[in-house]
Amino acid sequence: MPRDDSHLPKALRGLRIPLIASPLFIISVPKLVIAQCKAGIIGSFPALNAREGEGEHPLLDTWLTEIRDELDRYNQANPDTPAAPYAVNQIVHRSNTRLERDLEICVKHEVPVWITSLGARVEVNEAAHSCGGIVLHDIINNKFAKKAVEKGADGLVAVAAGAGGHAGQQSPFALVREIREWYDGPIALSGSIATGESLLGARAMGADLGYTGSPFIATDEANADQAYKDMIVDSGAEDIVYSSLFTGVWGNYLKGSVVAAGMDPDNLPQADASSMNFGTDREKPKAWKTIWGSGQGIGAIKSVGPASAIVDRMAREYFVAGKKLAAEFL
Repeated sequence: MPRDDSHLPKALRGLRIPLIASPLFIISVPKLVIAQCKAGIIGSFPALNAREGEGEHPLLDTWLTEIRDELDRYNQANPDTPAAPYAVNQIVHRSNTRLERDLEICVKHEVPVWITSLGARVEVNEAAHSCGGIVLHDIINNKFAKKAVEKGADGLVAVAAGAGGHAGQQSPFALVREIREWYDGPIALSGSIATGESLLGARAMGADLGYTGSPFIATDEANADQAYKDMIVDSGAEDIVYSSLFTGVWGNYLKGSVVAAGMDPDNLPQADASSMNFGTDREKPKAWKTIWGSGQGIGAIKSVGPASAIVDRMAREYFVAGKKLAAEFL
């Protein structure tokens, strides 16, 4: 029996499983997003992944055209099983000098789902709404959740302990429960969502959708070094280190990559939050070239393969676990 998702915005309904593939810096490119959407979940990428040289046509515009055209072709050929919508992540931190231009491009393409990070801004929400899009803002605590909703976000991404890349420290049980005490809108939960069972658990505790990224690093379509993909496969939760050193924001990284960079993962200094810089004039951050982000759920990843295989596995696990749990209450 299909789940009732009628309370959600249209862009979040009718998914094969209630899952959003999180935007992965450098790694998420059109090839991966298209594969995720065709597999029946929302695929996403950070706008800042689309980099171009000075004076060149905006690569973001090219990418969005590619994604739209390919998904349109797929939907025409598969009217009974259309692709899921896609999402674009905007870093709204004041150092992102490209933000205004990227917002204009996303409005032009009528991007259906916007994921905003590192600051809730009314003007960004208004831009999304002007073209019929919805905004999901990622947060790490209840205070930030309230600010995001007050400024017009249509939903929240609760980034709990164990999430890959920039992540909070709160238990998902505590974080979702506190938000649900006052908020009945869409919530996607991030934090070690790498199996169908964990996705079902997210739903059981009050989230509408799961939000997962690390499993998609170890896929054929991911724009990641083979060594990065292999390290994802070979690692588990104990191989993750939580640090603010690399970007100025606390996040989870693979210990193996920290060691390979000549650092002691057990004795990393903290960085000042003022070191955050998402402007186009910054040097390409060494952190994202040699230090690899990952969440704690990677123990579930056993091999590198197509992105569709990740979705297939999670879908099987999700429905099997749901039937088993339902049987206990009948």
